[in-house]
Amino acid sequence: MKNSRSGRGHLRMLEVLEQFRVIFKSIRRHYLSVEQRSGISGALLWALAQVAANPGSQVGDLARALAIHQSTASNLLRRLGARGLVARRRLAKDQRAVQLFATAKGLRTLKRAPQPLIGVLQQALSDLPGPALESLHRQLAALIAAMKVKSLHARSILLSEME
Repeated sequence: MKNSRSGRGHLRMLEVLEQFRVIFKSIRRHYLSVEQRSGISGALLWALAQVAANPGSQVGDLARALAIHQSTASNLLRRLGARGLVARRRLAKDQRAVQLFATAKGLRTLKRAPQPLIGVLQQALSDLPGPALESLHRQLAALIAAMKVKSLHARSILLSEME
């Protein structure tokens, strides 16, 4: 009896592994398409889309929206600015505060980029019903806890920037 249960468990484990492969390959394919069609990485595209959707937002707003560290958001904005896709404007009343705006070139880049602008995994997670997302969160937390080796610092690294 135990052997058949472990056999079924092993088969299910392999099926789940295949599901992860589909997810990872789909993410890679989408980010390749993003780079080919828009000329920028998926991380830059997501940041650009966030700035365009929230004109006048600030660096901290972008960091929170993408669940990344503020220094990572600053680096993304520096790269977007160097390409002429995002403009920074200082507030008249507080010269320390910088507002962010997509440029005309940035808006054109968004128009030619493949959908979804935020990434296929992010969009799929956003589209899940609340209870399903909660369940997935709990199950993935359990999976991470069971892993002998884990990189917890990766939680703030954008998927398109992972190697």
